[in-house]
Amino acid sequence: MATTDPVQEFFSIGDVCTLTDLKPHVLRYWESQFRFLSPAKNRSGNRVYQRREIELILLVKHLLYTEKYTIDGARQKLDEHRKAGALKREARRALDYETLESLEGELREILATLERPVGEAQ
Repeated sequence: MATTDPVQEFFSIGDVCTLTDLKPHVLRYWESQFRFLSPAKNRSGNRVYQRREIELILLVKHLLYTEKYTIDGARQKLDEHRKAGALKREARRALDYETLESLEGELREILATLERPVGEAQ
C-alpha cells in the first residue's frame, strides 16, 4: 500500500522565494503594489502564503519579466483577467510557463554535461 505525503497548504517566504526564484524584498514590494498579495502572518509574525497566492505571484512575475509590463500595466492586466473571470486560468497558465522554463533550463544543463568530454572538470 502506497502512502502519499500530505499536500502542503502554507508556505514561508523562504519557500516561496525558492519556488518562484524571487528575492524576499521583491515579494514584500509586490505586496505593497498588488492588493491581492497579502499573506497571512503566523503567531511569530512571519508571512504565510497559500497556494493560490503563489500562483498569482507567478502570474505577476510572468507579466513583469516575460511580457515586460510595468507595475501599473500588470495591475491593469490582472484587473482585466479578474473582471473576465479568467484570473485563476491565467495564473495556472503562468505556472505552466514557469514549469516549462524550469524544465528547459534543467535539460540544457544536462545536455551541457553530456557534451563535455569524459574526464573534463566541471
